[in-house]
Amino acid sequence: MISGRRKIISNSISILSNRLVQSITTFVLVASIARFLGPYNLGQYTLAFSYYFLFMTLVSQGFKTLFTRELSCNPHQTSVYLVSGSLLQLISSIIGYAAMALVVFILPYNADTSVVCYVLGLMIIPFSISNITEAIFQAQEKMHLIAISTVPIYILRTIIMIWAMKLKYGINFLCYVLVISEALILFIEWILILQFVKPKWQIDWNFIRKTLKSSLTFLAIEGIAVLKSRMLVIILSLLSGEVIVGLYGSVVQLIQPFEIIAYSLVMATFPSMSKAVTLGKEKQRYIAESVVEILQGVALPLIIGLFFIGGDILTLIYGSPKFAQAAVPLNVVALGLVVASFTRPLGYLLVANGFERVNLIEVTSTSVLTGFIGVPLISKYDLMGAALTVLIVQIATSSQYIYAVYNHLFSLHIWRILARPIIISIFMLVVFLILKIFNLNILVEMSVATLAYTLFAGIMATYAIGGFKVILAKILPDK
Repeated sequence: MISGRRKIISNSISILSNRLVQSITTFVLVASIARFLGPYNLGQYTLAFSYYFLFMTLVSQGFKTLFTRELSCNPHQTSVYLVSGSLLQLISSIIGYAAMALVVFILPYNADTSVVCYVLGLMIIPFSISNITEAIFQAQEKMHLIAISTVPIYILRTIIMIWAMKLKYGINFLCYVLVISEALILFIEWILILQFVKPKWQIDWNFIRKTLKSSLTFLAIEGIAVLKSRMLVIILSLLSGEVIVGLYGSVVQLIQPFEIIAYSLVMATFPSMSKAVTLGKEKQRYIAESVVEILQGVALPLIIGLFFIGGDILTLIYGSPKFAQAAVPLNVVALGLVVASFTRPLGYLLVANGFERVNLIEVTSTSVLTGFIGVPLISKYDLMGAALTVLIVQIATSSQYIYAVYNHLFSLHIWRILARPIIISIFMLVVFLILKIFNLNILVEMSVATLAYTLFAGIMATYAIGGFKVILAKILPDK
């Protein structure tokens, strides 16, 4: 039990470090584009990245989820998955890029915006292929190799891009740097994986056919899910223009810390969720509730913090008072984190139990809902309309997952999940009320609030695992 927990913690830290560095560097890049190139170019980058992410997900992320689940249970097939799976991803990624380019060509974008989309979209190919190696690392619970492959590249490319912007290079140059960096990550991952996997250099076409057939549900789930998340950017680009897209991108970027933690934690525990299917529902319930509780412990204090200083943070980070107009939409989007804390853990819990069709129904219905309410709300309220759409869709999404878990698996102990996060949130509310009285500099407020949260959350976590005596007993066991 202890070794299993250590492995989960180690893998969580590895994935978290990868996602954290990726998010920080992306955050720095977005802020730098806003400062050096302005909201219009930020809107171009946000739109291009949305198209890239949409089509990359359509042709690859479903395979990664399937491969991770299957390889966790059948590690002896790793060599087949590596070679034949990589070929499958190569073919699908080329098709995906061609489809993306066709969509951008058809839609009425400016020529310079279309070129940005074409260039950045090339990342689809190396990123999709690298999903195979990362699925193997994840299935074998060697997530540290993902961090080794990606973290140095993320840092290096961010430095290069900031340097390029200072030298007056444009958005297209930044996109080329991103494409080259993804190809380099793929190369490094192959070097690492060849140290413990001996590829069978033979194409198993039967395997490819079976995999393609088995992955259709996963591809549909992941594809429709990302379409739902990126649909608002596309609607904004068509109805409101690149500048509003840039403002929306600034809002989404401030929510990324929560998304990183949610993704990292769920990815680290997904193999355990899959294995726990044979161990009984209580084990699954324990894992799922633990993940949701941690996410609530992040979401609730974050909502309170953004309510008090969200506008100041936007101005500080993006270097212009114009971005402060996104403060209220930011608060509206942040409210959705309360229900979003249930979405990802319960969604993967259902996949682990073979109920992926529930996920497909959810993403399909909420994608339709996004388009149905997004177009009229954005047409009338622009950025605020997009924020309201996000909140409504998040509520609809989590409601379906909670109902499905209750119906197919087990009930959740809601109060047990929310008790400690609520206590932490009340403490943070008091902290921000006190800070407001002193009217301190925004950097000082952020530092004090972060320190207070870290201290109190640490105390609560210590209490949850049995107190300081338990920790000392594990660190200094009796001889």
